[in-house]
Amino acid sequence: MKNLIKKAIAVVVASVAMGSLLAQSSKPNVVFIITDDQGYGDLSVTGNPILKTPAMDALHDESVRLTDYHVSPTCAPTRGALMSGHYTNRAGPWHTIMGRSFLRPEATTFGEVFGDNGYATGMFGKWHLGDNYPYRPEDRGFTEVVRHGGGGVGQTPDYWDNAYFDDTYWHNGKPTKYKGYCTDVYFQEAKRFMEESIDSDKPFFTYISPNAPHSPFHCPDEFWKPYADKGISDKEAIFFGMIANIDHNLGQLRKWLDRKGVADNTIFIFTTDNGSASGSNIFNDGMRGAKASEYDGGHHVPFFMHWPNGKLTKPKDVNALTAHIDILPTLIELCGLNGPMDYSFDGRSLAPLIYDNPAPWPSRTIVTDSQRVRDPIKWRKSATMTDKWRLINGEELYNMESDPSQKRDVSAQYPEVMKSMRADYDRWWASISPGFAKETPIIVGNDAENPAHLTGHDWLTNDPLTPWHQNFIRTARQGDGFWSIRIDKTGTYEIALRRWPQEVSKPINAEMAPGAGVPGLTAFREAAGKSIAATSAVLEISGQTIEKKVGKRDDEVRFTVDLKEGLAELHGFFRTEGGEFDILGAYYAVVTRK
Repeated sequence: MKNLIKKAIAVVVASVAMGSLLAQSSKPNVVFIITDDQGYGDLSVTGNPILKTPAMDALHDESVRLTDYHVSPTCAPTRGALMSGHYTNRAGPWHTIMGRSFLRPEATTFGEVFGDNGYATGMFGKWHLGDNYPYRPEDRGFTEVVRHGGGGVGQTPDYWDNAYFDDTYWHNGKPTKYKGYCTDVYFQEAKRFMEESIDSDKPFFTYISPNAPHSPFHCPDEFWKPYADKGISDKEAIFFGMIANIDHNLGQLRKWLDRKGVADNTIFIFTTDNGSASGSNIFNDGMRGAKASEYDGGHHVPFFMHWPNGKLTKPKDVNALTAHIDILPTLIELCGLNGPMDYSFDGRSLAPLIYDNPAPWPSRTIVTDSQRVRDPIKWRKSATMTDKWRLINGEELYNMESDPSQKRDVSAQYPEVMKSMRADYDRWWASISPGFAKETPIIVGNDAENPAHLTGHDWLTNDPLTPWHQNFIRTARQGDGFWSIRIDKTGTYEIALRRWPQEVSKPINAEMAPGAGVPGLTAFREAAGKSIAATSAVLEISGQTIEKKVGKRDDEVRFTVDLKEGLAELHGFFRTEGGEFDILGAYYAVVTRK
């Protein structure tokens, strides 16, 4: 009985202590940095023998570290789960393309939660959860946005011919030209936003999400050339150089926050979105797998949190199993925010672990998977995880305490563990699968985005070669697909079908000269634009099929149609003669409610 009383008193004391810290640091700022394709082993502090990351190392040495922290094996799925606190298969973006990278409108976001609690909210860099209404960050609670399109610079939804240097990004929905390297621009614009927030005496939530070190591989020479003579390929050297550039920006940002007098009351977080895309062959900390893998190398990533006013400045490892779904509920508690009403998180607040609350931490099972298909498939590339075990694809079992490299499948030796973990997965699947049939359509005809600009990146198709980057457009390598849309208002609409995006005034059938190169490897824009022989354009929507001739000088073919409110499939393509395809999908469509 005495022990129970002591334990209860300890819990109360810990809770009061944490509440006192939150009171002292009224509405802390948050800076959240998440890099793209940088794995657990792509830092010098975790053991990389070649890469140097002094700023990340310094942050690591002054932070709480989640040492068994897991995300999804690819980028949009991680961002969907992180933003919403829901498993990504529930939140919507279980793929990176094909209309399956959209965060469902009913999912909440960091921007909405922090905005509702009086914060200025900024998002800089990669979003990858939808480029059209109602999925854009500016639709999801972020009041200041500087972003590229799609999942990376130079992808199909991005501004035409962007190539990491001197690009055009969307600033609060408007194309704006910037000078400099992409990562530098995102950090520069984040500082501008935070300075404005400081001047307005308003707390800020700043989400900095570089598209680096994702391919294609481009970087200022000063950052990658030092790695070129280390016995690694140019691709690997540039990959490391891109990380070194992020590291430089991270260090400069921490100094800037200190000069501005807000560092002490800022929760500063660094993490990454999946396993390494290009560095795992050099160093992977003994883990099996890399980006897109269901093994730990695909989804076990670093997570550092530093907060002086919250007494989080000493190196401390939290070794419990944690995941991306935990971060939003954790920050709600740490910042003392009002959470969303009638919203159930899949994750849980990690504050008790961070602050050594003596109350028991309940055991848990977490599932991550890599679907990357149009519709999810049960058990596909899945990892069902506990602190001790990993069940892979429902068939292989690994003891992470004795075999962290996942080399010895012990499923035959532990049938009861297999049975229990398969049952956990079955319950998880039963929970998330009812939502799979619910479409995430692009909404057209709404005043928030009229006209709506659709791209082939978001085609629904069973073809794995969806035209997700601009090299596909230039080389005309793809067939066709359709867009899932919701017509917001009954009325008359104009739909323009295009081969080139609207910012390029180029005839549909015209070739295009290669674009200029940039430091690093070959840019998407360096491919020559192939001519096609389109004779007509065809629009299919809401039971209507309309065909029009393609004129010699036409850069688009326009159709006027009457449409009723509701769901529809929009299919636009060009009939061609003498080409690789009989039809070629219209890579771009512009939909305007008249």
